[in-house]
Amino acid sequence: MKRPTTLPPLRLAALVMCTAAVAAFSNPAEARPRHHARHHVGQHHTSKHHAHRHHVRHSARWGAFRAQAQQFGETNASMDSSGGFGGGFGGSNVVAEARSFIGKGNPTGRSRLWCARFMNMVLQKTGHKGTGSDMASSFARYGHRVSGPQVGAIAVMSRRGGGHVGVVSGIDAKGNPIIISGNHGHRVAEATYSRGRVYAYVMPSS
Repeated sequence: MKRPTTLPPLRLAALVMCTAAVAAFSNPAEARPRHHARHHVGQHHTSKHHAHRHHVRHSARWGAFRAQAQQFGETNASMDSSGGFGGGFGGSNVVAEARSFIGKGNPTGRSRLWCARFMNMVLQKTGHKGTGSDMASSFARYGHRVSGPQVGAIAVMSRRGGGHVGVVSGIDAKGNPIIISGNHGHRVAEATYSRGRVYAYVMPSS
């Protein structure tokens, strides 16, 4: 009777090591596609997340832009319909009337300190009540007080030897009012005054 063939210990060990190596080699190969698939899904999810965030940011910026554009349009329409800031108080026609006297000398008949007389005359010609006073300071207590220079507002100023008064026709780049007034160099003139010199701005009374 033949005895079963027995592998020598050395060959048996080599066979076991070879089998283990083949198994180790095949398992990572099978695992790699799964890992790659998970990585691909993760990338896809991340891309969708970034796309959503970009869409939200873009929508927010577009909404802010539309709001600013609408606000600018409303402001511009308000200026156009009123003839300038303060025009809603009837200031624009006061500016136009005062400007019509530029370069025509003294239209009031008063020989000195006639800026307040000129301002009252312009107000009366445009259908507004004046102060009835020849004092420039009387306009500080007249009309509706506003906080800063506006086209059509009456500016009351301090001046050595007496005050001065005129109507704001514009504002320069530094925020100083451009004013049309009587008795500016003994005539009606339009000039820029330092904003620090003006102590009151009022809108005309109806």
